[in-house]
Amino acid sequence: MTRPGVLSPDARAAALAAMTGSAGEPELDVLVVGGGVVGTGVALDAVTRGLSTGLLEQRDLASGTSSRSSKLIHGGLRYLEMLDFALVREALQERGLLLTRLAPHLVRPVPFLYPLTHPVWERGYVGSGLALYDGMALVGSAGMGLPRHRHLTRRTVSRIAPDFRTDTITGAIQYYDAQVDDARLVMTIARTAARHGAHVATRMRVTGFLREGERVVGVIARDLERGTEHRIRAKTVVNAAGVWTDDIQEMVGGRGALHVQASKGIHLVVPRDRIRSESGFIVRTEKSVLFVIPWGRHWIIGTTDTPWTYDLAHPAASRADIEYVLDHVNAILREPLGHEDVEGVYAGLRPLLSGESEPTSKISREHTVVTPVPGLVMIAGGKLTTYRVMARDAVDAAVHSLRTTTDMHVQESITDKVRLLGAEGFEIRSNQRVLLARRSGLHVARIDHLLRRYGGLIDELLDLIADRRPLGAPLEGAEDYLAAEVVYAVTHEGARHLDDVLARRTRISIETFDRGVSAAPGVARLMAAELRWDDAETERQVEWYLHRVAAERASQTMTTDAEADEARRRVDDLV
Repeated sequence: MTRPGVLSPDARAAALAAMTGSAGEPELDVLVVGGGVVGTGVALDAVTRGLSTGLLEQRDLASGTSSRSSKLIHGGLRYLEMLDFALVREALQERGLLLTRLAPHLVRPVPFLYPLTHPVWERGYVGSGLALYDGMALVGSAGMGLPRHRHLTRRTVSRIAPDFRTDTITGAIQYYDAQVDDARLVMTIARTAARHGAHVATRMRVTGFLREGERVVGVIARDLERGTEHRIRAKTVVNAAGVWTDDIQEMVGGRGALHVQASKGIHLVVPRDRIRSESGFIVRTEKSVLFVIPWGRHWIIGTTDTPWTYDLAHPAASRADIEYVLDHVNAILREPLGHEDVEGVYAGLRPLLSGESEPTSKISREHTVVTPVPGLVMIAGGKLTTYRVMARDAVDAAVHSLRTTTDMHVQESITDKVRLLGAEGFEIRSNQRVLLARRSGLHVARIDHLLRRYGGLIDELLDLIADRRPLGAPLEGAEDYLAAEVVYAVTHEGARHLDDVLARRTRISIETFDRGVSAAPGVARLMAAELRWDDAETERQVEWYLHRVAAERASQTMTTDAEADEARRRVDDLV
């Protein structure tokens, strides 16, 4: 029997058996299609209300938009300027919940400087906006969880951020938001849902819907790893497929209830020592805003906001995208960054609700839930920060659908009280960090790294290292991570392929100049021992990853989106 909350290979097999009925279980109450932050959030919300729940994802957890964001948990200052007070207030309340209750081990404060270029009036204008921002954050049960904003002189800005150009500014205002490893958040939500009884299976592609008359009563799904087809019955299906929403809608004979437009955003990752600053920055651009975000021993710089009409699975950053970001960040730096300073590049697609001929930077980030046919709920739009609210609304719609065919009584959402795995015990283990270092033989900095990634689950990593001492060694080619983290990713976190570990369970693919190429063979060998790969499969995984990196690098030399897409699509998914 598999342990609850463990996404191991055996757990996947057990989940499929349960969902297909071969384990003797009845049809599901709710089946979720999509393993991003919204889909996993829906699974957690549904299962904690007492509904039998399954989740299918065609690739890996967070393999799409949910691993390629700005990694910010924030209210959204520019939405405040657009007078979207309801969206900002909702997002700030969710930020407080994540920081203080639901995931304090994953979500942490991050400071930003908002530079001022006009004397007097701009300081009052921006300052009043940030006062409102802080005030909205205080409303609700979670509270603010962050320091308030403060006004800075130009001299103070120079001290905090020596590499920031101050010749064109009059000062700045420092304020706080929060950040998270987005892929890690999604995986943790999925594990938490599984811990409470949800069935989770990745590499399962939905190819059709089961119907009884007009009503959707389940899906037909193909196991991409085994090549088998499965019929999974459910009283209600929730589609949380993000930018694939239109495709799912067509599959069911869609009535055009939702139209999602994909907007591409790209980010650059550079070493922390390339920009001397104790704080991140946010500056206006002609289209949107540019963030320079502290990220461990790195900076994340972005983003763009442009329409994308090509391959949804593998959005590609062009040379023009990269130069756009470099040009804008270099306008505020004393020492300009060049292409040679860029460690990593990633591109993601935002699923924006469309219906207007507007630029994608203007289209709504708010979400919408619809029921285009009985038995099918669709949700689209929204943002990372408000995933829990989106999930709640989707399950509310699913419950309404259930009540039309059953007399089932379902409880209200309780996910504002359900702590994610690792949150419990995080504060205690943080206080014991020196003791844990002494007992384990690891440096305190290593313990801090593990605490930020696993929280109270750090004991499981340390037990693994105690049992298998070589796993306490850093990974060759990616010394920020330990070998134990690779093994744990396979045995507990649902990693099934090499890029699952290099791109999402860790962020090696964007945090090293070689994009994880030198780390790949060692990581593959560690995975092979757990997944029973033979030498040929291990070599296949490594070769595919190297080809993927080469295709991404080639796409990033292309001028146009069309050329970048063509270069990236030369390497398809492994399964």
